Amino acid sequence: MEKIALLFPGQGSQYVGMGKSFYDQYSIAKQTYEEASDVAGVDLAKLCFEGSLSELNQNENMQPALLATNVAAFRVYMEEVGIRPQFCAGHSMGEYSALVCSGAMTFSDAVRITKLRGAMMQIHIDRGTGSMTIMDGIDASIVEQLCEQYSGEQGVAVVSCYNSPTQAAVSGHQYVLEEIEAAVLDADGQVTPLMSSAPIHSSLMAEDAERLGQELAKYSYNMFKWPVLSNVTGQPYGDVERIPGLLTDQMVKPVQWTRILQYLERFGVTLAIEMGPKNVLNKLTKTNCPDINSLCFGEKAERQKLISMFQSDGKKKKGVPTVITKCLAIAVATPNQNWDEAEYQQGVVQRYKRIQAIQEQVENAGDKPSKEQMIEALELLKGIFETKKLPVKERNQWMNHIIDDTGHYYELAEYLVHEAVGVK
Repeated sequence: MEKIALLFPGQGSQYVGMGKSFYDQYSIAKQTYEEASDVAGVDLAKLCFEGSLSELNQNENMQPALLATNVAAFRVYMEEVGIRPQFCAGHSMGEYSALVCSGAMTFSDAVRITKLRGAMMQIHIDRGTGSMTIMDGIDASIVEQLCEQYSGEQGVAVVSCYNSPTQAAVSGHQYVLEEIEAAVLDADGQVTPLMSSAPIHSSLMAEDAERLGQELAKYSYNMFKWPVLSNVTGQPYGDVERIPGLLTDQMVKPVQWTRILQYLERFGVTLAIEMGPKNVLNKLTKTNCPDINSLCFGEKAERQKLISMFQSDGKKKKGVPTVITKCLAIAVATPNQNWDEAEYQQGVVQRYKRIQAIQEQVENAGDKPSKEQMIEALELLKGIFETKKLPVKERNQWMNHIIDDTGHYYELAEYLVHEAVGVK
């Protein structure tokens, strides 16, 4: 049995046309872009499919666009394959996608945060504060030494991403980066300056990190459905309360991608699936952990291979959540604070049985739940919450969880706004 990790890429994966095959083929992907566009105030589908590369590379555009593309890929994966992962991880900005898909952060919150994060990075690009360069074919420890050697009063540079034993990213002041690039070339290494890059994951972003931390503290976070590995520690978060602090630290500390892949290998992961528009992280997986099979869900041929892999020998996807099944699970999982037996029977048990009946109708029809069935189930669940005397904050968190987990925000938007059920 495969042990799966889902990997979400960040900057460097974007290109004009990314995600279009998902958008054209799957309604869930189209809804994802529309939801993100509503929050970002930008038509992200048009930006991704028809915009210019220079416009897409503007960080305040690129980061929400990549987030939407990653989340759309994940939602299509859950619809087509439906196998829950054992772990999730995202590279740099991709960590936000991993947190969304694990249920810990709502999609709408992540759109807002990444748009702000991108805007802060764009200021550094416009000012020429510094940038980032990939150093390849040279030991990461040598790159560290070069950073120490060339940093000084004129500027600083540090290793900002440990991608593999022989690939590292360096962020810093432009003058220092150019000195290090020349030294790497002299040592027969390769250098790739990143377009539209800020000196992310370095001390040059300290003021921005403080501002981001203040923004992150404003949001609520939910329970993890599966572990997400932190860029800063290379290990699982463990507790959602650590999210604001670790994402703040991520702005000024290096991405420990090598450690993340080593952790996945150590805990028996056999298949890594990249949830992005093109094959970027899988190349690093093959370099770091050749025994882990890796595929990119954004590549059509690899996507078909993956779908066939899990549907061969009569096996069909299982465990794909719907609004109805989530309502059933949450109705049971939430604690009860109402000890009036008659009220409980009428307000909880009878409503639960009605949701069960809706699920039976869906199964008998062999189809997906209709909009009307989803709304009825949500109304019944709201009644169960009320009867159980669940705090309003928890009710809203569970509603956010259902919508994010099933990807029906856009389809149910009118109902959500009218009923004000708590979804942001």
